[in-house]
Amino acid sequence: MREADETTRRRLADALRAEPATPSELAAAFDLTPNAVLRHVEHVSRTIDGRDDEQFLVAPPECRDCGFADFDDLLNRPSRCPSCKSESIAEPTFTIDD
Repeated sequence: MREADETTRRRLADALRAEPATPSELAAAFDLTPNAVLRHVEHVSRTIDGRDDEQFLVAPPECRDCGFADFDDLLNRPSRCPSCKSESIAEPTFTIDD
């Protein structure tokens, strides 16, 4: 792993400790693509899960039209709702809580 990736992941984790954020919000704040943020956040979540004093929490993506929120992969940005096929999907929100 490159040192720059480790630094980015630490900065992302620190931001998520401060306040909840979506992939797009983190991407804008750290000058990354939302997909790059998701890869980093996935690693951060595995690191946090090994600690007893913190929890990585995810508010799942949700369809704005029908309210469907039972997506299989919470660390993803779905493009359409499997229930109503709408493309109006709210992004997941991540946070680290202690």
